[in-house]
Amino acid sequence: MTSSLLPPTSRRKLDESIPPLLRPLIRAYVLGYASAVAPRLLTLVLQYVTKRRTDKGAVIVARPHDSFIVSLQRILRGGLDLRRFPTFCAVLVGGTTLLEVVLSRALNRLLQSGHLTALVRKRFSRWVSTFIAAWLSLRLLQSKKTDGFSETVTVDSDTSKQEKKQFAGRTLDLTLFAATRALDVIIGEVWAQRKQRRTAAGQWTRVESLISKLTDPAVFATSCALIMWAWFYEPCRLPRAYTKWISSAAAVDPRLIEALRRCHKGELRYGEETGQAPLLQSMCADYKLPSQWGDPVKAIPFPCEIVHMGCGPSCEYHAVSRFYRSFKWSMATYLPLNILARQKSMKGLRIAFRSAARSSSFLAAFISLFYYGVCLARTRLGPHIIGKDTQSRQTIDGGLCVGTGCFMCGWSILIEKAARRKELALFVSPRAMATLLPRKYPLEKQWRETFVFAFSTAVVFTCIRENRQRVRGMLGNVLSSVLEA
Repeated sequence: MTSSLLPPTSRRKLDESIPPLLRPLIRAYVLGYASAVAPRLLTLVLQYVTKRRTDKGAVIVARPHDSFIVSLQRILRGGLDLRRFPTFCAVLVGGTTLLEVVLSRALNRLLQSGHLTALVRKRFSRWVSTFIAAWLSLRLLQSKKTDGFSETVTVDSDTSKQEKKQFAGRTLDLTLFAATRALDVIIGEVWAQRKQRRTAAGQWTRVESLISKLTDPAVFATSCALIMWAWFYEPCRLPRAYTKWISSAAAVDPRLIEALRRCHKGELRYGEETGQAPLLQSMCADYKLPSQWGDPVKAIPFPCEIVHMGCGPSCEYHAVSRFYRSFKWSMATYLPLNILARQKSMKGLRIAFRSAARSSSFLAAFISLFYYGVCLARTRLGPHIIGKDTQSRQTIDGGLCVGTGCFMCGWSILIEKAARRKELALFVSPRAMATLLPRKYPLEKQWRETFVFAFSTAVVFTCIRENRQRVRGMLGNVLSSVLEA
């Protein structure tokens, strides 16, 4: 039941009052409850404060304090639901530790002949106990039905008979998180053993060293390419909050996105009258550009100046301008957070500013590289490689320009420190995998997802007990503290 908010002495006393076998279970439940409830509480408080400021001096019919209390109670009670995340954490961690004791004793009795060493029996019992606990805990989450994963369908083509059909997919993000972590553990261990052998033999090459350094940036860049492609062409594959945040950071005119989407779908075709001219012509009117630039029959292709949205004809100037604006936008978010997280001293402020500036530069470079990638494909390089005829222009605006931007943007991660690259790569990879899978799928196939989650979690939990350093990032620290007896 450890908490970073408590001093070490208080944590030790709190732990000592709980039986060792139950400590992981209680820690997991408290941590799960805090992670599930705290963000919603923070949002509620911010909304309440904003409403009070807005309504100050006005005649208030309803009592905002009463609605705040009701919402607060609903959030606090919601976290106690048996089919929510806190109980899932308790069943997963507590079930693992309790089952491990039972399985270890059973194996010791059954295999006293010595065919299996004590270490092998210990590892086997850990893996199996985690697999069972993970399977049961995920099934607990999956048992909660939600309207978002149910549809009303007709029965036997009879429109008068309808029934509600449930779909699986609610826990897909959690499963992909576990799967990517397990892959990171397995691949990392195999690569580490290879490095150890080849270093001992004096055969470790510069190419292999470069691969080690570029793996995390490559995973991040590939993941971001998939995410940005989905954001542009299939936003339904991303969570709504995720899509909203990317749109806010990109600060792009939605009409431009819609025009490129129509090019991708074949609805907007250069040299043909398909009734699409009003879309970009309205942009031309707003940005004081010639109206004919927005007509796909006359402008083949529409000039990059429309993409620049009022920044002039230069693609390079537009990229620099995007970097500057995005840097200011990012600093407004990162700097206050970094100041709050540091000690209140001049040294702490300098560190906070450097950290915020680095993160802001990374995000600004991400955005500007995406835009410049589009311009490279449309104007600077694409026409000289693909061609300048109408069909080539259609190919470029039909997906190649967006694909180039998607490919380039993620390499801005090289601005960040190596430790930060690792965290970001592990953060975005599950979301990238989710863009390749259906968000809903038939309920009868749910066992496959449950198996993947249980198998992956068993790998990670077994590794955290054997080799803590192999589970990288913050997850390793959290799991080792929670599983500690």
